[in-house]
Amino acid sequence: MQDPLKPPTGLRAPGKRLWVSVADRYVLTASELEMLGQACRTCDELDRLERAVRNLPDLTTTGSTGQPKAHPLLSEVRAHRLLLERLTTALCLPDESEEVGMRPGQKHAQKAAQGRWKDHVPDGKLAELRAAGRQAAS
Repeated sequence: MQDPLKPPTGLRAPGKRLWVSVADRYVLTASELEMLGQACRTCDELDRLERAVRNLPDLTTTGSTGQPKAHPLLSEVRAHRLLLERLTTALCLPDESEEVGMRPGQKHAQKAAQGRWKDHVPDGKLAELRAAGRQAAS
């Protein structure tokens, strides 16, 4: 068995947890390891931002003309959540039932096909068609 990869230096607890949960379970390419490192750093930044938001006395601040407006940290938290989702999605990690992960476009196409065919293929028949497709591919 392969030794677990050490997380990048400077990661805090949330980033280390993400690293261990992925790097100890999957075999990653060099580019995927870099992407995972970016995701871990983003995870740490998101944790710090969320703690800062929890410590705010109010979620609004005063705008340039005296109007109340959302605190700027809220948009940073939202942006970091989106970035973390994109980074982890870009890793194309497989689901529990998959051997190899699908790219985001493949997942979208699969969802679209399932939506298109769910009322047209009788129960049980879809599994039969999938099995036939796998046999033809091998």
